[in-house]
Amino acid sequence: MAKSDKNLRQVDAVIDEPLIIEFDNNRLLPELYGEHGKNLVRIEQALGVSIANRGNQVFVSGDAPARARAELVLNTLYHQLERGGQLGGGDVDGAVRLSLGGAPAKDVADRPRRLDKLDSLRTNRREVAARSTTQAAYIKALLTNELVVGTGPAGTGKTYLAVAAAAAMLVEGRVDRIILSRPAVEAGESLGFLPGDMRDKVDPYLRPLYDALYDMLPGPQVSRSLESGEIEIAPLAFMRGRTLSNAFVILDESQNATPMQMKMFLTRMGENSRMVITGDPSQIDLPFGTKSGLKDALEILPKIRGVEIIRFGEEDVVRHDMVTRIVKAYNKRDAKLPQGTADKSARKRAPEPKNPLSLDDEGRTGQENEQK
Repeated sequence: MAKSDKNLRQVDAVIDEPLIIEFDNNRLLPELYGEHGKNLVRIEQALGVSIANRGNQVFVSGDAPARARAELVLNTLYHQLERGGQLGGGDVDGAVRLSLGGAPAKDVADRPRRLDKLDSLRTNRREVAARSTTQAAYIKALLTNELVVGTGPAGTGKTYLAVAAAAAMLVEGRVDRIILSRPAVEAGESLGFLPGDMRDKVDPYLRPLYDALYDMLPGPQVSRSLESGEIEIAPLAFMRGRTLSNAFVILDESQNATPMQMKMFLTRMGENSRMVITGDPSQIDLPFGTKSGLKDALEILPKIRGVEIIRFGEEDVVRHDMVTRIVKAYNKRDAKLPQGTADKSARKRAPEPKNPLSLDDEGRTGQENEQK
């Protein structure tokens, strides 16, 4: 447990004495500090403090609020290592981002203990910790609500955290199975009728879900669960007529579902099930003139008790720094255009999807319409 020096002098307009933080487990410190102290440098640059280390003690210099944030960051990362986690640059940036979210100095001491319960998810392969205040709210919503909607730009962790929550609940026995789904809509490309069996045809659309799943659970366990049906990955078109009980159900890329498909999906919920809907309203691949089911749901669901909607912004992008800059650049450009212009022009250029797995408003797939 980290210990803080409580005997600090507070002098106006003068840099206070260094805050001394002491850690018990020396074996964790090389990873906490990073190679050649790179993690400490990262914290220094982000928070405007000066950090020095000697043995199991860290000395943080700077103004009082910055020192408190640095202590919160170091304690958070240290507790993550204590729980068997690993640290990367993204974890450091995430802890910094959380500290800037407004945790008061008096809350620093007990903040790491609260992170254990509210801001992280443990699966068989890793512990996934929140990297922004919005992610922390999203994780809490996933653990406490039956229906959660996560919207926002790419790279904010909407799908990744939803899959992590599903894997954690499966491991804990809180659900019996995981069902992951996506609308099979081509993103502007005309892929046509792909060769192979049905799985070969739909896998390209669902590959991101496989990637997240293998990141949370050991490969052999995923393979066995896919074969047994404990984990199911299927296009949205295959959800019609089912009742999904004792399951954690995720609809990803929901901006590409029609309002009718969205209603169909939402009414699949059975006893002891949880549903998560994720999507980015700015990346709709539906034909021009077709309303997005996600946008339609965002007009209706807020009025329903028990539904929580989490909206991510560009400040929550936790992928590569370049992704953050790209999202900001697009948002800045789109803000100068008349409302909806960018979205409509992109969709007008996109060819009409001819996907054999897409549902029409009466629930028939393209293949069924051709046979009819």
